[in-house]
Amino acid sequence: MSYSALFEDEDDIFGGSPRSKFMDVVFNANNDIVRQELEKFVEKVAAMELMLQEEVGDDIDTAVARYKASHLDEVATKAKSIYIELMGDILSQSE
Repeated sequence: MSYSALFEDEDDIFGGSPRSKFMDVVFNANNDIVRQELEKFVEKVAAMELMLQEEVGDDIDTAVARYKASHLDEVATKAKSIYIELMGDILSQSE
């Protein structure tokens, strides 16, 4: 899911960047919910790393760095989307 429409003026919409708002949520939400969502996220990243390893071999860090260098804007936008998605997952379960 892409939340790129929300990034046109992120400071006005969130009172801060998606990253800073995510950090606010992580440090203020129910600790059990945050742990659960972070565990799911780490499992997803682990699966993606294994998939990438099958494609590029053991030097995943170099492949990722190379991709980031040639796709800076797309990576930054995707990172913002991930912060918002994780924040939404945490907040949707909070009291």
